[in-house]
Parts: sequence; structure tokens; C-alpha cells
Amino acid sequence: MVFSGCDKMSLPTNDFPVTELCRLEIEGPVARITLSRPDVFNALNIKLISELIEVLNWTSSKSVFSLGQLKDSEGNDNLRVLVLEGEGRHFCAGADINMMRDAGAKSPEENRIDSERLDRLFNSLWAHPCFTIGVVQGVALGGGAGLIACLDHVIVEPKTRIALSEGKLGILPAVIGPYVYRRLGSSQFRRLAMLASRISSEEALRIGMVDQLEPSPKEAAVAVDVVISEVLTTGPMAIGEAKKLALIFDRWKDSDEELRLWTLDKTSEMRGSREGQEGLASFLEKRSADWKPNQE
Repeated sequence: MVFSGCDKMSLPTNDFPVTELCRLEIEGPVARITLSRPDVFNALNIKLISELIEVLNWTSSKSVFSLGQLKDSEGNDNLRVLVLEGEGRHFCAGADINMMRDAGAKSPEENRIDSERLDRLFNSLWAHPCFTIGVVQGVALGGGAGLIACLDHVIVEPKTRIALSEGKLGILPAVIGPYVYRRLGSSQFRRLAMLASRISSEEALRIGMVDQLEPSPKEAAVAVDVVISEVLTTGPMAIGEAKKLALIFDRWKDSDEELRLWTLDKTSEMRGSREGQEGLASFLEKRSADWKPNQE
């Protein structure tokens, strides 16, 4: 069954986000978010940013990792995968030109509020407990590149072009910077931030900005389904914990010895968890684990 913002009456929940500039569709354990401003190449304005934050927070709260259960009380699947797409020719052209123009007339405090909102968007996507997949066509500039950097698996088409384009306007990719830096590393982030020029899908794949290149939209759609199928064979709690593990490694400030001890404790915790016990038992008993599709 598919639930979408266009069909609220059929939804199993009364708190489904109401949006205008993006769409949220739910099919089983998969949520699909579509940026829906094709007339301006899905540029990010305040309203779209705010709607995306709301949708990301809502889907996070409905995830298996957050709720600890594969299904809700009514038997509906809790979420395990999130797919982000852009409607029309381009994925996302970055910040809306009107928002950029208005920034020049705003006080430093007002611009700071706008920047905080944008960072909430990127951090909500970066730390989302579901496995996140991006399908990218056309351009992904500035904030669009920031969205790509926050995703777990990004699929692009041959004509896709990506840029940290802020330098062309005399500003910096500062808000998206931590996320792009983590994905690319220091030297590539520095190079792309200074050049601010568009890179091809082939170069983006080579440097690790994206993960998969497909020759057409049809084949990209098939690739998404393949990735989703693979994700659904993996323990959903393990996926959420793996993402937390990366976040902890990013922020670790204590000694290497303390980190090694922490990983020992975490390994013991996961092996003793309900999901860990089910995974080990299913392997030994040569059967499918209970989180895999079509298991009743």
C-alpha cells in the first residue's frame, strides 16, 4: 500500500506532514521524498527547507531504529529506507535566488537564523536512522551538493553535474562543508570549494562524491530497487547503529585505547541484542532472519 501527502484520508496516522514544495510517499518500509519545485530546478527556499526538515524528522520518528519494532500496532511497516529525488530536469540547483538576494538586506542575526535552519536540514539527513538513497539528475549545486553529501548511497546519470558553487558568488560552502568534507576528505573538499566549478558524474564517482552511475533514468530506478532489496536483508537496528558508529568515530576525542575498549563493549551489546541473537540463530539454522521481506 502506498501513502502520500496527496491522499491523507487513507493514512494510518493523523500526523502525516502536510507539504506544498516536496512530496512524501510511503510504501511499506520505504519512504520517498521528492523535491517538487521543478520550475526553479528545485531550488531551496525557506519554505522548502522547513518542509524537508519536518518530513525528515517525521520519517525518523517512524523508523524501525527509533521505535525498535518492524511494524506498528496496526501492522504497518515501520520505515527502513528513505529515497530522496528531485522532480523535473534537475535534482537541486542550490539556494533560491530570491533567498540569496534577500540575505544581503538581512542583519547578521537574521542570516544566522537562516544558516541554522539550513544546517538542521543537512544534519537531519546526515543522521537519519534509515538507509538513505539519492537519485540525482541534471545539476546538484551548492546546497544540492550538500544534500548529496549527507546521503548513504547516491545514484547519478551521465549528464549529472555537481558543484560547490558558492565561491562563484564570493561566499563559502561553510554550512554544507562538514558534510562534504566527511564524504570527500580534506584535499578534494578544498579543491572543489576553491574551484567552485561543476564536475562530471564520472569525476564525482571517481572521488567518492557519489556511489553509482547509471546510463538512464529507467536504469537508475532499477538500481534504486536493487539497493532497497539489499538493505532490507540487513538488520534495521544494525543499520541505525552503523550510522551512529560513524558519527561516534567522527567525533571521538579520547584515546585510541578507550576507543578500542568502547568497540568491544558495543560488539558485546549488539551480539546480545534481540536482533543480534535472531541474526546469529537464523544463520546457524539456515533460515531467513525475521526482518527480511515476506517473513510472517
